[in-house]
Amino acid sequence: MARWGITLPLIGVPVLEHRALVSELAGLGYTDVWSAETTGTDAFTPLALAAQWSSELRFGTAIAPVYTRGPATLAMTAATLAEVTGGRFVLGIGSSSPAIVQRWNAIPFEEPFKRTRDTLRFLKAALAGEKVSADYDTFSVKGFKLERPPAEKVPIMLAALRPNMLRLAGREADGAITNWLAASDVPKVREELGEAELAARIFVCPTEDADAARALGRMLISTYLTVPAYAAFHDWLGRGEALRPMHEAWAAGDRKAASKAIPDEVVDALVVHGSLDHCRSRVAEYQANGVDTPIIALLPTGGDQAEQARALAPRE
Repeated sequence: MARWGITLPLIGVPVLEHRALVSELAGLGYTDVWSAETTGTDAFTPLALAAQWSSELRFGTAIAPVYTRGPATLAMTAATLAEVTGGRFVLGIGSSSPAIVQRWNAIPFEEPFKRTRDTLRFLKAALAGEKVSADYDTFSVKGFKLERPPAEKVPIMLAALRPNMLRLAGREADGAITNWLAASDVPKVREELGEAELAARIFVCPTEDADAARALGRMLISTYLTVPAYAAFHDWLGRGEALRPMHEAWAAGDRKAASKAIPDEVVDALVVHGSLDHCRSRVAEYQANGVDTPIIALLPTGGDQAEQARALAPRE
């Protein structure tokens, strides 16, 4: 089945004002709604609401951090979403970032690979209805058992950027979720993941004002790709030299210079922009290159985002 997803809620649109759009998505050709969790809505509440507005879509978190909820709380939340979606829920988890975990939630950001792996292993057991008593490398659980285990298996996907996490996702999870990559990067990611489901959040700025799109893209890229995990990801993908001036300016504390130092070709590779038809075809390139589930993340252009979402639906 060819999948086509969108990130909700849309930027600046109240959660409760998504009902009409969500009810139309499946008929337009969308298969998935995915959430995000940074400083806006939490990852779960919008999906619980959206599931009441559509009986066909699949819903997923991209992603819920493994540090900011305890393992048992994360299992209970996932089980609840599985129930309210009628078994159409995918739990996407990941380490998140030091800013979200440590600076904003006062939780030490330590051993992210192991913490993600341990949480995955705990959740697989707990969501299967098992009573879990185990000492993992990064936490211990004693005698936890879900009172309302899901009636069906809840797929678990991992946020993954580099080979170790991609291989873990392919080996032990139901797939991987990635972002901030070009369509041309997909085969390299796919090679490490194997045949498991690959979902990718694709940033789409539907405007033919290339200067405006690149300005927004530069701001986002300089914010995200200076995070160590993303910097290492793009080193691995082969953009280390192209992004070196950005990193040097950022390290010197000059945010404006860091943004200006990002080459146009990097922005154009990582942020889809142009006409609606052009944007749709660019998203389809990711799918053609090996992404199973492209997830459109609309960037604001001043236009009606709901109408843009409708126009970006897949074409036969």
